[in-house]
Amino acid sequence: MTPKLRLWLFAIAAAGLVACYLWAFGGLPGFGNYPGPYGPEILKRAIPETNATGVVSAINFDYRGFDTIGEEFILFAAAAGMSVVLRRLRGEREQQQDRSPADEVMNRNVPPTSSPLRVATLVLVGPTALLGWWLATHAQTNPSGGFQGGVILASALMLVYLSGESIAFRRFSPVDLLDAAEAMGAGGFAAVGLAAIVQGLPFLDNYLPLGSSPGTVTSSGTIALISFLVGIEVAAAFILIVGELLEQTLLRQVRREGKS
Repeated sequence: MTPKLRLWLFAIAAAGLVACYLWAFGGLPGFGNYPGPYGPEILKRAIPETNATGVVSAINFDYRGFDTIGEEFILFAAAAGMSVVLRRLRGEREQQQDRSPADEVMNRNVPPTSSPLRVATLVLVGPTALLGWWLATHAQTNPSGGFQGGVILASALMLVYLSGESIAFRRFSPVDLLDAAEAMGAGGFAAVGLAAIVQGLPFLDNYLPLGSSPGTVTSSGTIALISFLVGIEVAAAFILIVGELLEQTLLRQVRREGKS
């Protein structure tokens, strides 16, 4: 297939995609005019039934928890697949070298990170980690959750790397610990659902105490627990993915410098 033909095929497909989007957007209701019955119903039922004032989290981790666990395991499978493939390839290449890429990269002449960037990123590490932890543990009270909190927790370690501290990044994110944390988060989510089945309840039924009043940290039963587990899994998965990509980048740089 020639480049010109590929370009024409792309143009036709892109035009069709744009037409479908315009057709779909044309049928959307106006802002604030929700036509469906589910929104008002869930707003009337969520807080009395779950004691969670974070209604979105109640939907994600209770009413449609079965869908959410599927979404979480997509990320789990992606991180596990990337780790298996890249570690195998990297191990095969490292066997052909006397020293590992991690050893070689220590002696490379890399431009130092600027002082303003180091200060800004290191100052933000603590607040970013605190914000991520708060979001992951307060899904039942506010518009937050384990997915958002986990990504922000992972971002805290990304800031460590951006500050030029790649060695510190590896020290604070040991692979074995991250593998265990990701497995614990994903497996814990499934275990919460299986525990409900053992008790004769539907999968992921909210069987833990809901707390004495809505909107507290101890309210919402399994919603708070699942959000916490999701936060651990998402944070570990993103750190693993970024760490594997960084290791692969270092390996490619070492091989390129070795050839030159």
